[in-house]
Amino acid sequence: MDAMDFFRRSAGKWRSQRTTHHLPFRRAEMGESAISVEAIDPDRPQVVEICQFHNIDPDRATGGAIVTWEGTMQWDREGEDNHSGSTVFAIVPDAEDPKRGKMLRERGYAEIMPVAGRYEIDDERGLILITEYETMSAIERFWFPDDNVRMRTSTVTRFGGFSTASFCTETRSLDEEKAATMPAIEYYSALGW
Repeated sequence: MDAMDFFRRSAGKWRSQRTTHHLPFRRAEMGESAISVEAIDPDRPQVVEICQFHNIDPDRATGGAIVTWEGTMQWDREGEDNHSGSTVFAIVPDAEDPKRGKMLRERGYAEIMPVAGRYEIDDERGLILITEYETMSAIERFWFPDDNVRMRTSTVTRFGGFSTASFCTETRSLDEEKAATMPAIEYYSALGW
């Protein structure tokens, strides 16, 4: 498995349930999101543009993804919309090992700015993404216990030591018409439960 295999497996619509632990305050916050992932080919203009922005030859990219999300968190204030957006990823594997490389994004996870992180596929077929920003760093790990369930952990460390740790369970949204006609046991089985 390489990073593009991971994005192809991630393609579709997902419902994410998240718990974020604000470590300095010893408090946890719940949230949820609707996420859409589209795997895209390396010749798509979005992949070419993000490579050029990061001064990387677009011919080295193996593809990418367009990810959109809309979410809420427990501590949101009325009218606050900090949990919606979209980003484009471009995958640029290392020449010597396609399981490692650069993941270019037009918008980062921890800061809303273009960023280049490092990725690797671990021995358990999980995708690890390490990103250094100007004022913080983030480590994320994604994995599939089932085709219709994706898990994600993330740790964000700000300079000065302020940190958060998050855990997400993401379930694939099945076609509503198909889900409506499935027996309950088959529906939950399709979700990996």
